Amino acid sequence: MSPEPKKQYDRYINRDLSWLKFNARVLQEAKDPTVPLIERLRFLGIFSNNLDEFFKVRYAAIKRIIDAGKVGRSELGGMSALELQESITQTVISQQQLSLDILGVIEEELAKEGINVINETNISATQSEFITDYFLREVSPALATIILSELDAFPALKDSAAYLAVRMVMSENDTNFKDKINYALIEVPAVIDRFVELPEENGQKYIILLDDLIRHCFGIIFSIFDYESIAAHMIKITRDAELDIDSDLSRSFLDKISKSVAKRSSGDPVRFVYDRTIAPETLKFLMDKMNIDSTDSIIPGGRYHNRRDYMKFPSLGRTDLLYETKRPLPIAGLSFQGSLLAKIAQKDYLLHAPYQSFRYVVKFLRESALDPKVQSIKITIYRLAEVSHIASSLINAAKNGKDVLVQIELRARFDEVANIHYAEQMQNEGVRLIFGVTGLKVHCKACVIERIEDKKVKRYSFLSTGNFNETTAKIYTDYTLFTAHEGIGKDINRVFNFFEVNYRLKSYKHLVVSPHYTRDTWTELIDNEIAHHKKGLPSGIKLKLNSLSDHYMIEKLYEASQQGVSIQIVVRGICCLVPGVKGMSETIEVVSVVDKFLEHTRLYIYENAGDPKVYISSADFMARNFDSRVEVSCPIYDRDLQQELLETFQISWQDNVKARLISQTQDNAYVRESGPVIRSQFALYDYYLNKLQG
Repeated sequence: MSPEPKKQYDRYINRDLSWLKFNARVLQEAKDPTVPLIERLRFLGIFSNNLDEFFKVRYAAIKRIIDAGKVGRSELGGMSALELQESITQTVISQQQLSLDILGVIEEELAKEGINVINETNISATQSEFITDYFLREVSPALATIILSELDAFPALKDSAAYLAVRMVMSENDTNFKDKINYALIEVPAVIDRFVELPEENGQKYIILLDDLIRHCFGIIFSIFDYESIAAHMIKITRDAELDIDSDLSRSFLDKISKSVAKRSSGDPVRFVYDRTIAPETLKFLMDKMNIDSTDSIIPGGRYHNRRDYMKFPSLGRTDLLYETKRPLPIAGLSFQGSLLAKIAQKDYLLHAPYQSFRYVVKFLRESALDPKVQSIKITIYRLAEVSHIASSLINAAKNGKDVLVQIELRARFDEVANIHYAEQMQNEGVRLIFGVTGLKVHCKACVIERIEDKKVKRYSFLSTGNFNETTAKIYTDYTLFTAHEGIGKDINRVFNFFEVNYRLKSYKHLVVSPHYTRDTWTELIDNEIAHHKKGLPSGIKLKLNSLSDHYMIEKLYEASQQGVSIQIVVRGICCLVPGVKGMSETIEVVSVVDKFLEHTRLYIYENAGDPKVYISSADFMARNFDSRVEVSCPIYDRDLQQELLETFQISWQDNVKARLISQTQDNAYVRESGPVIRSQFALYDYYLNKLQG
């Protein structure tokens, strides 16, 4: 162990470099030979998609600091923006090369399974006939081909679209161009599946990427030109995704967001990725024309970009190359038959998706929409599914005369278009909408209904750590509490009152709400653990969260550690805290679980002298969750549910298959403890299955 660090560099791991370490854990899943082959390809897609979003958001923010002529050390945790930019670029280049190597290995393994990913150089005559027909029917009508020699200005490339940069060396007979070498751009159509399944031959399956299918058809595309040779290499631009929302008071917020999202495709470029085998003169031509300079991240890549598409690699009927699909379980004691509200009136229930069925959330809303005694529904929405039963249930409720109030966050990054669509649809059907709070994103996940029982108003609520989204509920782990606790219901009402009249500060008796109370409440609870430990009473802190980057809260955890409080943290992504440092954080242990499902639960447990305080939350330990978002943390009062959460945390903590140790070295070493093998996500399914059978 090293002595207590003095520099900020040593007290905190840089947020962006820590995020890249998380994405390296995703890449580990793609490399892991114990992961089913097609799932490994899909992890490559997740890795690539994550990286695209990182450059659109985080790297773009760093670039804005540089463009403004600032150093940025205070904003970036001690590193200068230029230092961080260089470190990110070098890390990404290394990770990209590793991802290409992994892709090559996976394709070799797929070939052994009779699945062959081929390109335009090894196509049979039969396949050529199929490809030509497919190209003429499906691809050609959607293809945009731009002859650059004929343009005065270089076209603006779409954000994250894949382009083939074509270089033609003309023959002496060509009369179309004055120059010997000419260039064209082909946009790979996003509306067509990237992976085209070819007819089987001799029991072998064949896949060709759309890019290579297009290459095979250059003779058709450029048939009017006489060229000696033709070559194509893929390029991609990633643009700044920051929304620029104007201050025109005459326009609605919905309209402003719509216009701002539309402008995103023309944001400043922040990353240029190119095929490393491209001819130097072609690369220079493109960079000169696009005004790519040294403050953009220039990443040499492989033959294929937009590898995020591998998330949709076809299964080809090979279920043996996929994770086993397990049906979500029912909640013990909570039937889908009869009234859900009647059951919740008797006791609280906890849903843990995807191990248990998300259908309970939909049933809660559908029942409320039909129940004549239900007067009102209030709900927050952050990200909806593409086809949302949540939205349709709310519309149904409005049609049945219920007062339906929806707080919908139009600035949920990369889901703005979907949210705008549903906002317009709900508004047209009579649902009342609130579009956030000035200066704050609304990230909390809460719903309360009011029902008339015995001439009095009774409130039923649900609160969640994740979005009310049927699609992500199949792959994201999240807790949802169903409760008829009157105090919690009244507090949710107060949150909605704050949305409507946000200049008036509310007080809450049960919920912990950002941006006004979360930081102070967690600080007080950590201080309590320190006091309990000093008195020799049971103490300890257990946190399960997505990200841990807020320096103030990190310092509070360091303070607790220095007083001897045991702290266990399961974090999925960013972790700026440095655990295990003598004199600073030696009682803090941190692990990260990356596996089949995306770990998304936020769970906070304070030992509290043997009477644990347990919360589920929409908030991580990030500055934005404390200071610039509306977040809700909900106490769990039911003793059985408290015990369930303690047990499920322990299962995650004991993972010795998919857990990585977060340490000073940041090397993502796997936790390999002796004793029984525990793969927490599989063990959690068995845990809930046993509850049903017990």
